Amino acid sequence: MQKVGILGGGQLGRMLLQAAANYPVETYVMENDPACPAAHLCHHFTKGDIQNFDDVYNFGKGLDALTIEIEAVNEDALEKLEQEGVKIYPRPSALRTIKNKILQKQFYKDLQIPTAPFVITQNKADLRQQTAFLPAVHKIGLGGYDGRGVQVIKTADALDKGFDAPAVLEKMVVIHKEIAIIVAINAKGETALYPAVDMVFDPSLNLLDYQISPADIPEKNLWKIEAMALAVVKGLKSPGLFAVELFIDKQGDVFVNETAPRVHNSGHHTIEANYSSQFDMLWRIMLDYPLGNPDHIISAAIVNVLGAEGYSGDAKYDGLEEVLQMDNVFVHIYGKKQTKPGRKMGHVTIVSKDKHDLTYKAHRIKNTLKVTS
Repeated sequence: MQKVGILGGGQLGRMLLQAAANYPVETYVMENDPACPAAHLCHHFTKGDIQNFDDVYNFGKGLDALTIEIEAVNEDALEKLEQEGVKIYPRPSALRTIKNKILQKQFYKDLQIPTAPFVITQNKADLRQQTAFLPAVHKIGLGGYDGRGVQVIKTADALDKGFDAPAVLEKMVVIHKEIAIIVAINAKGETALYPAVDMVFDPSLNLLDYQISPADIPEKNLWKIEAMALAVVKGLKSPGLFAVELFIDKQGDVFVNETAPRVHNSGHHTIEANYSSQFDMLWRIMLDYPLGNPDHIISAAIVNVLGAEGYSGDAKYDGLEEVLQMDNVFVHIYGKKQTKPGRKMGHVTIVSKDKHDLTYKAHRIKNTLKVTS
C-alpha cells in the first residue's frame, strides 16, 4: 500500500482524506495544530511546522508521495525529497513559480498567456513612482492568501496602502466575470478539464461569496479559457491538480489572474455534482490510476460559510437545521473549533437542473446560516 502525506491539515486536507477512504492508501498529515480539521481522518498525524525544513524533510522521507493543501510550505525540503525519489504533487519547481506572485506573473508573460499588464515594485518608494499606472491592484510577492496581501489602489493618495516589500502592481481590469477552471494532469501528461465555474465575490472581504457551475459564458470565451488554462498547466511541467482563475472584461477579452497548485474552493461542488470530484481526481493522479471523469452530473452552486462579523470564540451554527431541511442541499462543516470574522468554517453545495433555483437557494442559505459564538 502506498504511503502518501499531506502538508497542512485544514479543510482541503480533510476533504482529501474523505476521498482517500475509497482507495488502498496509507495517509499521513503534518500540521502544527493536533485539533486541525484533518487530524482525526488520517492514519498517521505528525505535529510539525510545514514551513520548517527539518520538519518537512523528516515527515516526507519515508513516504511514496506528498501533496500540499496550502502554498506556504518549505519547498527546499520538498526539492531534497524529490531528489531522493519521493513524488511531490505539484513538483517543487511549479510550486516556486506559483508561490511568488512576481514569478507567477513573469511566467504568464514568458509563455505569452494574456494577463493584466503589470510592473514589479520592490518597496513603497518604487510604488510611489507609479502614479501613471493607476488605477491598479498591488499584490504582495510572497505570503498573500485568501484576499490578504492585496490592495486596490485607485488614486495617488491611496499609494500608502501598498506594500513595502517586493510586489506586483497590476493594471485594474474592468471585470465582467470571474471564472475558475480546474485542470488535472497526470505523470504521463494526460489532462482532464472540469467545467468552468462563475465566481461571485464578496467585495468587502475579497473572498468567494458563492459560485455557479457550469459558468454561463459564450462558447468562444469557453474555448479561450480552456486553451489558456491548459497552456498554464502544461507550462508548469508538473503532474497534479491546478485551479486557474481568470477574468473576462467588458470587451470579452480573457486574462489569467492567478493559479493555485492544489485542490481549490472553486471545486468543492465536484464532490456532489461531478462524476469524479477534484479530491478523487488528485488521488488518482498520486496513486497512478487512470484519470477520472470531470464532467457534470448536474449543475451546482457553492456558498461559503464564513465566521460572522463581531463573533470570535467557540463556533455555534445558527440556522443549520433550516438549511438541512432544504432539498438537494449538502452541508460541509469543517470542524474548526474557533470562529472569527471571515474565517472559512464550511461550505454548502446546492444541486439543481434549474439555475434560478441555485441562485435563489444560495442567497437564502447566505441569509440563514450564520456562524456565531
